Amino acid sequence: MTMTQSDARQTEPRLTSLAHGGGCGCKIAPGVLSGLLRGSAALPVPPELLVGIETADDAAVYRLNDHQALVATTDFFMPVVDDPHDFGRIAATNAISDVYAMGATPILALAVVGMPINALSHDTIAAILDGGASICREAGIPIAGGHTIDSVEPIYGLVAIGLVDPARLKRNADARPGDVLVLGKPLGVGVMSAALKKGQLDAEGYARMIAVTTKLNRPGPDLAAIEGVHAMTDVTGFGLGGHGLEMARGSGCDLRIDWSAVPRLPGIDALIAAGHVTGASGRNWASYGEGVTLPDGFSDADRALLSDPQTSGGLLVACAPEALDEVRAAFARHGFAEAAVIGQVDPASDAPRLIVT
Repeated sequence: MTMTQSDARQTEPRLTSLAHGGGCGCKIAPGVLSGLLRGSAALPVPPELLVGIETADDAAVYRLNDHQALVATTDFFMPVVDDPHDFGRIAATNAISDVYAMGATPILALAVVGMPINALSHDTIAAILDGGASICREAGIPIAGGHTIDSVEPIYGLVAIGLVDPARLKRNADARPGDVLVLGKPLGVGVMSAALKKGQLDAEGYARMIAVTTKLNRPGPDLAAIEGVHAMTDVTGFGLGGHGLEMARGSGCDLRIDWSAVPRLPGIDALIAAGHVTGASGRNWASYGEGVTLPDGFSDADRALLSDPQTSGGLLVACAPEALDEVRAAFARHGFAEAAVIGQVDPASDAPRLIVT
């Protein structure tokens, strides 16, 4: 009797069991990454390169002409969930987010695929690719090519390409004193992924996790068109603490976060209390904690959430107070009801810092 592909899927290992880490928790810690990239800073930079690696921004931007610039980025990782279709959807959403974070409109994608061919059925691999393709269809872009390899761990993601008018380009390094900070999605994805890997995330929690990680950051281009929006990034693998600190350092300002105003996914506090914290959270904090000021009594649980890696996280926007209504409206138009004002931008008191109150 011949085993079918469907039978093979039922007997093959869980996707997350094949990976040493999952989602944006796989990222190399920011302190290590900066050291690895030090030599790249000496390479020649053409004047057409509007954004490179200097401020750890979300994508490279290359000016084509006075009204068009090419936005290029890539993002890929190991499974954060066991359902192959959901894994593909999450990875694709996360990769395209970096284009939106620059204020650009995506135009095409290339697939990046590494799969353990002897461990996973063809049906499972096809479901991962179909999940990614479904998000690209939702974003209105084709998968125009890519590259595949046979690898020890399953890896999937995209090279995402977009276009932006250079006048509307939004960097992570242009926040101004007096700006308010708006976060588009609640925190807690890393915590949920840790609970899932231990079999401790219920069906309701899983549904919330999938909903937030597969929600495209479509407000990006609309936000970029608002004159009072000065800076933008997306909160992903380094957590709110890391990406907020990058914005502070790039802008030469302090970012002040009102922790009580930061949205979090339902049930996150209980999951952290039960010990569901990713290893990446601790590595993140070890890399950049010296640049963050915490209030007295700030708990270990809150610190873990501050540095929690957000796979396919929300946009972090710095805008003038008078633009806040327009920013909220842009988020609302695209269904981001949980977008919240979480702080402000202050002049740097010394070296730029992230200050949590």
